[in-house]
Amino acid sequence: MSSRLPGLLAPGKVAVVLVEAQSGVMGAAAPWPALSEEAERVGLVRNAAKLVAAARARGAPVIHCTAENLAGRFGQNVNAKLFATAAKVRGGDATAGDAPLPELHDPSDIVLPRYHGISPMTGTPLDSLLRNAGITTIILVGVSVSFAILNTTMDAVNRAYQVILPQDAVAGFPRDYAEAVMTNTLSMLATIAPTDTIVEAWQA
Repeated sequence: MSSRLPGLLAPGKVAVVLVEAQSGVMGAAAPWPALSEEAERVGLVRNAAKLVAAARARGAPVIHCTAENLAGRFGQNVNAKLFATAAKVRGGDATAGDAPLPELHDPSDIVLPRYHGISPMTGTPLDSLLRNAGITTIILVGVSVSFAILNTTMDAVNRAYQVILPQDAVAGFPRDYAEAVMTNTLSMLATIAPTDTIVEAWQA
């Protein structure tokens, strides 16, 4: 167990933040099948379920940060290939796949849609809500290590949060690249540990 984990998991100071854990990003209709395959390979949903269950048992907030579109795609990002690819796959149904994965969602959870950008730290009121709630540590779950997880981690660190990354509850592709990002960049910004280790430290 990482010696840092117990000190980061103080009661009332922790939230689990799920980034794009939704069918339109990780499901059958996702823009990048390779991302869904990597999520399946690492057991992302299974491990994320352990983390959200642990959070709810301790009264910690579970926050689903989804990537969504407004009706008619009003205000949609058009300034990067990333957004164009997603729009092309979704076709005419701009809201397909917006909902959090049912395996991870509970009515008591918070859902914060993001209608622009890559990070929920700048595209939603997430930062303000966490600060108002006294949260100092974020357990960050979801996809993709290449984009949203990387961007959100940097945004959170820039705002003085501690970030915990469960290495088997985040995914990215290509696999070699995602692993390199975890090893060479995210390890310098966040505390990385397996899901079971994080849950064990939280229970302790």
